[in-house]
Amino acid sequence: MDKILEGLISSAHTLPVKKAIVKKVVEAAEKEVAAEECQALFAVTTRLVLLGEDAFQKQVGFQVLEAYARYHRSQFEAFFSKDFVLGLLQQGYEQLDHQDPAVVDYIHCGLRLLISCPAVLDLFTVVQVEVLRMVCERPGPAACARLAALLSDFVQCVPRDKGGVLFCQQLVRTIGYFHCLASQEQELGEYVTQVTKVSTLLQNIWKAEPATLLPSLQEVFAIISSTDPSFEPSIALASLVQYIPVQMITVLIKSLTTDQNVKDANMTKALCRMIDWLSWPLAQHVDTWVIALLKGLAAVQKFTILIDVTLLKIELVFNRLWYPIVRQGALAVLSHMLLSFQHSPEAFHLVIPHTVHLVQSLQADGLPTSKAFLLQFTELIHCMMYQYSGFPDLYDHILEAIKDLPKPSEEKIKLVLNQSAWTSQSNSFASGPLRQAGKSETGKTGLVNLGNTCYMNSILQTLFMATDFRRHVLSLRLNGSSTLMKKLQMLFAFLAHTQRAAYAPKNFLEVSRPPWFNAGSQQDCSEYLRFLLDRLHEEEKIIQVLESAKPSVPTDAVDSNSKDASTATSLEEREASSPKVDDNDRRTLIERTFGGKLVTGIRCTHCDCVSEKEEPFTDLSLAFCPSRDASKSDESKSDESKVCQGSVNGGSETLMPGTNDQASHAHAIPESNEPPLSVPDLVDYFLAPEILDQENAYFCGKCCSLRRAERTLKVMSAPEYLILTLLRFAYDAKCHVRRKILDNVTIPPHLRLPVHRPSMPSPPPPPASSPPPVDSSESSENLAKKLKPSRRDEEVQSVRYVLSSVVMHSGVSSESGHYYSYGCDNAAQGDATCPKEDLNQGEQVREGPSGQAGGAVPPSDWLLFNDSRVTFASFQSVQNITSRFPKDTAYVLMYRKQEVVGQDAIKGPATSGTRQSAEPPLQKELLDAIIKDNKLYLQEQELNARAQALQAPSSSCSFRPNGSDDNNPPGSCGPSGGGGGGGGGGFNTISRLVF
Repeated sequence: MDKILEGLISSAHTLPVKKAIVKKVVEAAEKEVAAEECQALFAVTTRLVLLGEDAFQKQVGFQVLEAYARYHRSQFEAFFSKDFVLGLLQQGYEQLDHQDPAVVDYIHCGLRLLISCPAVLDLFTVVQVEVLRMVCERPGPAACARLAALLSDFVQCVPRDKGGVLFCQQLVRTIGYFHCLASQEQELGEYVTQVTKVSTLLQNIWKAEPATLLPSLQEVFAIISSTDPSFEPSIALASLVQYIPVQMITVLIKSLTTDQNVKDANMTKALCRMIDWLSWPLAQHVDTWVIALLKGLAAVQKFTILIDVTLLKIELVFNRLWYPIVRQGALAVLSHMLLSFQHSPEAFHLVIPHTVHLVQSLQADGLPTSKAFLLQFTELIHCMMYQYSGFPDLYDHILEAIKDLPKPSEEKIKLVLNQSAWTSQSNSFASGPLRQAGKSETGKTGLVNLGNTCYMNSILQTLFMATDFRRHVLSLRLNGSSTLMKKLQMLFAFLAHTQRAAYAPKNFLEVSRPPWFNAGSQQDCSEYLRFLLDRLHEEEKIIQVLESAKPSVPTDAVDSNSKDASTATSLEEREASSPKVDDNDRRTLIERTFGGKLVTGIRCTHCDCVSEKEEPFTDLSLAFCPSRDASKSDESKSDESKVCQGSVNGGSETLMPGTNDQASHAHAIPESNEPPLSVPDLVDYFLAPEILDQENAYFCGKCCSLRRAERTLKVMSAPEYLILTLLRFAYDAKCHVRRKILDNVTIPPHLRLPVHRPSMPSPPPPPASSPPPVDSSESSENLAKKLKPSRRDEEVQSVRYVLSSVVMHSGVSSESGHYYSYGCDNAAQGDATCPKEDLNQGEQVREGPSGQAGGAVPPSDWLLFNDSRVTFASFQSVQNITSRFPKDTAYVLMYRKQEVVGQDAIKGPATSGTRQSAEPPLQKELLDAIIKDNKLYLQEQELNARAQALQAPSSSCSFRPNGSDDNNPPGSCGPSGGGGGGGGGGFNTISRLVF
């Protein structure tokens, strides 16, 4: 028999002859064989199995061994003894190393042949000890795969208790040493199969012994967090992720991110290596774990790690998108990394050079999966370009490549960005002060109350919500950094793009506070608004004068001088980004946006002589009507002069047209059964004729004596934004105190303002009756002694406005209380224009020169700005605030002009050049300032979280590297303001694997 086997080993016979001989040998196993001969036969077959020169010889060895062991069990049991197996596992076989996969296969075969023998129990004990020692020696993936197959068939050989924990940990570490050096498809596939077998073994052990799972995961983290430069863990560790229960994500991430023993350098390394796992082809849930860890780090404000890892790995993650087998998981991670990295465009700009090529490749692919993926990818790109506009040189070619693909709506983009920012990740792991006060769900930024500065905060938020004004301010090219407009531009940029929940406007307060305002004391917001607009207007006027005084530089001269050329370029850029206005229009931005013209006319009832004076205005101060008592005659009603606002806490003493200095005796309107006043009522009262008589008699220049007269007010030019101030603070002459009128005033969503416009020119009258010529320079002077123009020379048009913002005052006097504001978030969208034919549909137009357009209420995209706090609100809350909280009353209202299109349409703002249809891109100077402050804010949050975490209890599981606001009234005004915070899959395409 020995000679027969030796003949099989030799190569003298052909393959058919060899197979015939093997068949005879196997058939001879059924015959009686002496013990000595069996032992010799087992030795020969063992040698053939372990040292065979080719696969055929090894196969012959296994066939003969199995045949004789089956029919001669006792002889094989004596041969395959405990000592023999121990020798194989410790010393190998002749020149064969003990870690060789053939040794493990031979022992596996022997155990299978002896499974029903009692002696196999002793063999299990030996193997159980030796496999632990073997994995500690870091065998290769082939040997580990054979070992995994052995232990999967014979679970009795798996170490138990502490030995089991240690075995799992060492097997994990062994996987960390698996490195694939193969480059051929077959070799790559074999490597992946081997790793999968080993990871499946760990999964089975974790299921049978749950206590081994956590120590195994700790070992995984210890490996991937190692900062040893001489060791780089294998991405084969990714094969373990799919076997970790997804339900453990919250517990493990909590332990990982709150463990004080985990240093930043270790966490950075671990996160980078987990991101590398996206290259592993068959692993599932890797993206889920990576994103969970990123969110966990953001929740505990470890922003430095997130910044470093994102910038280091963003291009690698992007490159994974080229490989279909790992594409979807890579996109999930890429989306989260880009959308959360909102303090700077740096990460997005790193992947821009590769974007168009990828889009073109996906479009050329034509596969349904590629098309679906492309839609997801382009949505991400649109979000990022929206977040960081202002780089047309970088984005133009991208827009061209994706122009035929659908674009998400602006509302969806804002929602995605708001939910994805690091600062929006709630910390569910901490409690109390460790929880982060992130930006509100509205996505808007509040303003920190710097000590009774709610009067400023409410006005600034109102101006910010004036969409056209905000866009023009942001688009201005301003040279000086010390101007008030530059400070306002910077403030608007921060309100639009900062990641802080609330921004502290310290610099703006210093330059915009009126000199007579005492620091730290409550002031009047209307007075502040008027001062602010006046300052901005005068500042721009001065700049215009200075620029007009500069000599113009011819084009030829500019080309011949580099300095002049740069100046010309700067001017061209400024003109390109400035609002498109008429070249002859020298009005300032304040005039174009808030400016209107009002004509005050006084007619002597004795001689009909008319004196008119035209004045500009930026706001209309509306007095409250006197008591509407039916018993009073119309004449007695008209005798009651209209009230004016006295100075509020050292406020403006300037009287609006239609008021007089002796009519400051306003008091609260008595309660009555009459309908409540509305804003149109106050506008009508403001524009109603007023009789001047007795002590208020008018001195007529023509009569040269005091005469009874009629004073009228006419709006000659309607502003783009109509500001209305309700004069609620008045002086009570009887009690000698300043009181607040608490009457509820109905606020309509739409308003019509009567505007007098010159009618079509008529043939000139005969020379004898023609009025004297009027010099244009006298247009703003008192035109006394001029005849009153005929009514046919003017026509009254009703200009439609939609409500944009409302400033509320909470309190009973001007010296105390609190200001907050409501703003409509879609003032620049659906309500910007309306057809003329829709004006009268479903409306009940009020009688009188002004009225409420009672059409549909504006959409409920209303926000409540209460210092640091910004919440969602509704138009109903704006209308009902005083009925629910009697001390909270509307004070300053801002209406936005609507453009009416259609037949006989009112020529709206489209011709005025003050409307912009989109947010302007941020200038580099503003963007750099915001990026710098956003990074500073993230560092502040991180430092605060670290300081607070030192006082928090240690985590139970250590991962050491070495082992709407409608229900509550607003709060009082103070330093704290109204809020806080400053701040599986198939394995088919091996060639497309990524390692």
